[in-house]
Amino acid sequence: MSRRILLIGHSRRPEAFDVAERLVSALTEQGITVVGFADELTAFGIRERDHVVTLAEGTLPEGCELAVVLGGDGTILRAAEICRDTGMPLLGINLGHVGFLAEAEMEDVDRIAGGIIERSWSVEERATLEVVASSGGNDPTELYRGWALNEASVEKAERERMLELTVEIDGRPLSTWGADGVVIATPTGSTAYAFSAGGPVVWPDTEAILLVPISAHALFARPLVLSPAARLAVELVPGAQGRAVLWCDGRRSFDLPDGARIDVVASAKPVRLARLSSAPFTDRLVRKFDLSVSGWRGSRA
Repeated sequence: MSRRILLIGHSRRPEAFDVAERLVSALTEQGITVVGFADELTAFGIRERDHVVTLAEGTLPEGCELAVVLGGDGTILRAAEICRDTGMPLLGINLGHVGFLAEAEMEDVDRIAGGIIERSWSVEERATLEVVASSGGNDPTELYRGWALNEASVEKAERERMLELTVEIDGRPLSTWGADGVVIATPTGSTAYAFSAGGPVVWPDTEAILLVPISAHALFARPLVLSPAARLAVELVPGAQGRAVLWCDGRRSFDLPDGARIDVVASAKPVRLARLSSAPFTDRLVRKFDLSVSGWRGSRA
């Protein structure tokens, strides 16, 4: 059986068409089968032929050693939803703006193809969160169960009303806030929504969970960096007027009832990202945020 690579892409980005065709041509010429969802491959102008196999939407891809993702971080998050249960690593080619989860830019497609052909990638395991929403109270009923690679957030559903919520850590109450919401993030998600809310940047190999209030009206409302073993919960104060919604990675939402409780812990199931470069996270941070490093002269050791 030939090697199989899954291709997932943002088919509404015109710049993806040329990248997809070049990548598919380079791989199939080496006898590597490219597997993709029929609608996406059709949108890219790639039709089923030798070493190109189409899948129906919703089909779980099997037997693929790697998923190549064309798009920004949102497309990579969608690919993570598809591939997390299979353990398949994701290799992102950025077609978006910042693209922290992507390994390369679209002008690197020839290098990416060569790395895939030579199997020269390494794999990073990125922590995820398990998220459970329940009705709260003395006899709680589970209402929603999900997971997140970047973050889980509890946010107000009405612009004009704040939420009243209590944060709990390891079974003990921390504080009650009037706020627009709260973000609970992984180190991977520290450069996403948590960063926009004022949280710290955390290196992705750090074992931690972040808690970042969103516009909290309180004296103590600082971002927190917690142990990966921490058990976090957010309780909506019963009877408060603001309606709330739970988001996982900004993609999957659930409307929360009055008095709901959201429990968040580290998951045992990571998302696996493929890397072709050994460049440190510092270099990625400088490049993605276009940080000035003028004046740096290097180590004297």
